[in-house]
Amino acid sequence: MKLKILNTNYKPTDIAVASARSCYFGKNIVKPEDVVNWDKKNELLNSIFKAGHHTTLMHYHFTILIEGISRLLIWRLLHSHPFYNSEQVSQRYAKMKKENFTYPKGANEKNWQEYYEKMFFYYEELIEKLTPIIEKILPKFKKKEAKKRSQEFSRYLLPLGMNAHLYHTINVITALRYINAVKVIPEAKEEAEEFIKLLEEEMLKIDNNLKPLIEFAKKEKVVFPKIDIEGVKKKHNIKNERVKVFDIVDYDFELNENYAGVLRLSNVYLDTSILGSFNSYIKLSLSADAQNQRHRRSLAIRAKLEDIYKRDFYIPPIVQENKEILNLYKKAVEYSYDFFEKEKELLGFSQAAYALLNAHNIEIIEHDDFNEFAHKAQMRLCFNAQEEIFDIVYNQVLELKKANVKAADKFLPPCSIREKLKIKPICPEGERFCGIKVWKMDLKDLKRII
Repeated sequence: MKLKILNTNYKPTDIAVASARSCYFGKNIVKPEDVVNWDKKNELLNSIFKAGHHTTLMHYHFTILIEGISRLLIWRLLHSHPFYNSEQVSQRYAKMKKENFTYPKGANEKNWQEYYEKMFFYYEELIEKLTPIIEKILPKFKKKEAKKRSQEFSRYLLPLGMNAHLYHTINVITALRYINAVKVIPEAKEEAEEFIKLLEEEMLKIDNNLKPLIEFAKKEKVVFPKIDIEGVKKKHNIKNERVKVFDIVDYDFELNENYAGVLRLSNVYLDTSILGSFNSYIKLSLSADAQNQRHRRSLAIRAKLEDIYKRDFYIPPIVQENKEILNLYKKAVEYSYDFFEKEKELLGFSQAAYALLNAHNIEIIEHDDFNEFAHKAQMRLCFNAQEEIFDIVYNQVLELKKANVKAADKFLPPCSIREKLKIKPICPEGERFCGIKVWKMDLKDLKRII
């Protein structure tokens, strides 16, 4: 046996063509350097691409450093599908700066600057008021984290125009899909076009032979899907629920070390967990959905924001419990909606959407198989997970239990599973231990306010 990891000096089209030729070359593997000067290289490349044989273009990945991109565009394009990896600046633990905002094309910049500064003022005021309250709730060894926890809840008052920086890794096919997809993107269209222009320039710097593929991608037809959320709600008698599970396919599986280990070998040694599945209607904030998207096998459909828009926003329990803070929170949110609705008439929904807050509620329909959901439950039922997404997953598990799903007892926090399987340490978080022995609690008792 021979094994070699290719370095990054090769061009994506050389790897694509060499891997394609290797499929039909019986003597030995064709290396990228073997096709650099091959006279039929571009002919084969274009032929297999236009025929839809795209696996050869998935070997090469672009790791992109992005700065100054809005949370709106990240949510709608970069994280709305399963074929990526990202590491972006966290609004939970990194304090935001008021300079880092996207201004819509054609907008009155003075008005938008005033709006952003006002929302940032509310954000900072909420941090200040929440910090001493959260400090009292936290265990003694965690009290130093009070300010960061208050930032976690205060970020609900930040608009989607807030910028981020991130590492973003995609393969060549995903990059070409981005180039095509922006033609019908429903929000942040001008920013998306700027992103694609820069992406195209960087791709061609690496490999000019990608140009015909890029041009093809620009011309390919694409539609943004029509998503009838109201039709789904009517069919499944969904009224005022935040979470409703339906279309359950019950299939039990063995909970073992593959699920509890750090490497999550349940993703390699698949078992009957993939045969169990369910769909969910979920109402959640844009902030929570941004985290929800990171579960790339937990697929969801997301309608145009304009089609499901109403003044509807999430209020964290810690805010709900304090009248003074609740009044501040509501005042900030109503100010934001007033500004958004005025700008919507001037700029159109796509551009004005930058003004929508992280707190703004949307409705999605999500699909999970039990294998993916076992992992998601571990990540989000941990007491270190953000409160809203914890609550969503918690209610999904309760819904499955109510439906007498056999596997429901296996959707647990990581410490509960590790304790059940006698794996040490019981809490894998080390110094990030939440301070609560969750593994000794029943599911019904896993209530949180922060």
